[in-house]
Amino acid sequence: MARPPASAFGVSNPDTMHVPPLLDGRISELLAGKKIAMTGVTGFIGEQLLWKVLTECPDTTTAVLVRRKGSVTAEQRVESLLKKKIFAEIVAASGGVEKLMAERVQVIEGDLPAVPDLPRDLDVLLHCAGDVSFDPPIDQAFMTNVVGTKALLTKLREACSDEEGNLVRIPHYVHVSTAYTAGRRRGAIPEAAHVHDIDYEEETRAALAMKEHVEARSRSSEQLTKLREEAEALHRQAGYLTTSEDTERRRLEWVKKELVAAGTERARSLGWTDVYTFAKALAERVVADLAPDFRVSIARPAIVESSLNFPHAGWIEGFKMADPIILAYGRGQLPEFPASPDAVIDIIPCDLVVNAIIAVTATEPNLGEVEYYHLSSGARNPLTFRGVYEHVRNYFSQHPYTSGQGSTPLATWNFPGAEPIELVLKLADKGVKIGNKLLSFAPRGKQTRKLATSLDKTRKQLDFLGKYLTLYGEYLQSELHFVDDCTLALHNSLHPDDAVTFGFDSASYDWKHYMEEVHIPAITNPVRRLEAARKRRNARSSTFRELRPAEPGTVLAAFDLDGTVMATNVVETYMWARLPELSPLRRVGEVASLALQLPMYLGAERRDRGVFLRSIYRRYAGADLAKLEDYVDEKLAPMILDRMSPDAIRRIREHRDAGHTTILITGVIRPLTRPFEGLFDTIVAADLATDADGVCTGFLSGPPMVGESRSAWLRHYAQLHGIDLNNSFAYADSHVDLPMLGAVGNPVAVSPDIGLMRAAKSKGWSIVEWPEMSPLPRWKMS
Repeated sequence: MARPPASAFGVSNPDTMHVPPLLDGRISELLAGKKIAMTGVTGFIGEQLLWKVLTECPDTTTAVLVRRKGSVTAEQRVESLLKKKIFAEIVAASGGVEKLMAERVQVIEGDLPAVPDLPRDLDVLLHCAGDVSFDPPIDQAFMTNVVGTKALLTKLREACSDEEGNLVRIPHYVHVSTAYTAGRRRGAIPEAAHVHDIDYEEETRAALAMKEHVEARSRSSEQLTKLREEAEALHRQAGYLTTSEDTERRRLEWVKKELVAAGTERARSLGWTDVYTFAKALAERVVADLAPDFRVSIARPAIVESSLNFPHAGWIEGFKMADPIILAYGRGQLPEFPASPDAVIDIIPCDLVVNAIIAVTATEPNLGEVEYYHLSSGARNPLTFRGVYEHVRNYFSQHPYTSGQGSTPLATWNFPGAEPIELVLKLADKGVKIGNKLLSFAPRGKQTRKLATSLDKTRKQLDFLGKYLTLYGEYLQSELHFVDDCTLALHNSLHPDDAVTFGFDSASYDWKHYMEEVHIPAITNPVRRLEAARKRRNARSSTFRELRPAEPGTVLAAFDLDGTVMATNVVETYMWARLPELSPLRRVGEVASLALQLPMYLGAERRDRGVFLRSIYRRYAGADLAKLEDYVDEKLAPMILDRMSPDAIRRIREHRDAGHTTILITGVIRPLTRPFEGLFDTIVAADLATDADGVCTGFLSGPPMVGESRSAWLRHYAQLHGIDLNNSFAYADSHVDLPMLGAVGNPVAVSPDIGLMRAAKSKGWSIVEWPEMSPLPRWKMS
């Protein structure tokens, strides 16, 4: 066995170190004729494990445990997996996906911890599945990593036993854990069991009970009142159903947050960084206790990132721990970072992890001995956070992230530590809250939306930094060094013909090459392409669609009036319609009265737009309805039409040309909608009640069409006329119109207020700007 190189904590002594079982032949030959059952093959590491076995071990068969996802069966999910690009060569060589599955990939539909029966002819069980989030709810972490592992080992024992329960075949159980099961220890971490006296059975019972406890707390009157009031503060105008939906959403979020906090605090109280590593550590203890008569190996990867060589340089699925930091820095969104500059970030390329796991799978551990392997780089090829910073800065200096960075110079990190950054975050958080409070009183407009967007961007950056401080804070100051003597010994025992294909020596590569030429391009290039594609689409999301002809009466397009089709409001239109019929003296009195009551009206609008509209329309008491209609037709129509947005007119006509039913749905009184009768197929408006002489009473003949009333009307209308709302459209400008927009498949926020703008962004709806004042001659609008 070759002597390992010097590490940060000295040179290993071959005479005293533990010697793991070594390889005595080529891996493909050692695994020939064997059947490997695998979990987690739809995950990052698991996918490449399956690819490697199928590609490099032609005489090995597999069985994969995959859960159903909605209506998609496990069989269909595996078919989709094998149609990915990395499997193309092996699929072609096998004669297609179906033939490959029939001959080498048995699909077992199931999940953790509800594990079904396992094949009775398996030789190796490779358990790679698990909750990989650092901050899952405590019950979820234990169900997957602890209860799931117990269930899997129970089923493995059944598969290898006779009807009396006697073990007739000894399987090799390979458990993929994490190097960070070491917890909050410091210094050298040996490849061995971690010493602790935690009762995993008791901890599991407590974790699962915590879910019921937190659920019960979330349903208390005090908590529900708090959540409801928070929801009403944002959504009261939109209606009670919208408020109740948001209240329940907040309750579920609160439950999850409390369960995450419970897991984090319990883990840290016992010496672990988070509930993920805590549950993983207890799962290792489960393995040691439940499989004393199996051959057992535990692989502990550190931070797994993109591949160095296989299936190709830079292969990666999704974003991993370090990737958001790299992207944020390149975009100019990370002016400083709270890591210790000389702390080691233990990154290991995925293909080296996969190669090591398969090599471990090909060994034969002694019964009653658990073999541990650290799949890491920090001991013999350390990369510090300052090193990461230098590589990232070098890369973006040569390849600027222009779409996010622009002309802004790259930040210079001085690594001031966590406390100064935490103070800056607190001050910035207060600033954002104050800014949002002030914006709630600002008039609607493009500048206000711009300021809100800026605040949202700042909030996103603060949340990002806050998450890293909370979730990864201890990793950023890490003083762990994972000894990897057993892993290196296993690598050195590789057959010479396997050295390239299955090598996994973490000291064999250069960080500058890996970071600047492999990994950073692998995570940034796809994002650059995606953002370029969005730019080509003018940053419009898919809800503002090109209109296609439809069968008449099958698709509708609903438009709000005020702020959407035309730039006005009910107070302004009231003055247009009401003042001309009053004497000069009464006009002055009416304007003065209106000005005095304006604060009351604004307060009513904030609370309930329906109440606000009724208050305004009470002022029509005594007006002659017929004269009002004549005045609108003869005098107001030109003024109203001139206030219409040309973009709105164009879009309405496009819908009509496509055969769509166009609907104007508004809280404005019906007389004021008369100029639009030539543009819309149907107009839904507020009707003024009159007495026997046609004089307005100041009341409406029915509730005003606002908030949830609009969505209810649309659904009823669609049902009566056989219209498909999923293919229909709606356009509105106000947060109060959220229910109407949510009722159709293609909602569009038009020059929205801040509330609707934020909701539209979160839901992926299109946001468009329709300026007021039409340049078209009035005769073209008739």
